[in-house]
Amino acid sequence: MSKITTKVRKIQIALLLFGLMSITACDDSESKEDEVENVDKKSAIETELSVQHIDSVDVLITKHKIWKNNKLFKEIIKRDTIPSLGDTLQAVEDEAENEHIAKVKKEYEFYITVQ
Repeated sequence: MSKITTKVRKIQIALLLFGLMSITACDDSESKEDEVENVDKKSAIETELSVQHIDSVDVLITKHKIWKNNKLFKEIIKRDTIPSLGDTLQAVEDEAENEHIAKVKKEYEFYITVQ
């Protein structure tokens, strides 16, 4: 084998390994290691975010539960209207477990920063 053929072979192997690493890095089954099962109610603020779809607008619902000494001290619920993201086509499953394409509302993604 010539030096050029050897270099090409090494580049091909490197690209193959890089491709395999990229595929495994994009695994959608992320573990939810930060997901909380129970809240320590001695001293905690529990927050829940959700979006409710209503016609051409969405409603962002923010709920805060303030826990102190194992008792619910206060619950704060705030609703804000936000623009709808529109519709998208998505594969859905009906009660008979048959899959078909349906028009569904696009969902917002939540990114939370805690300081």
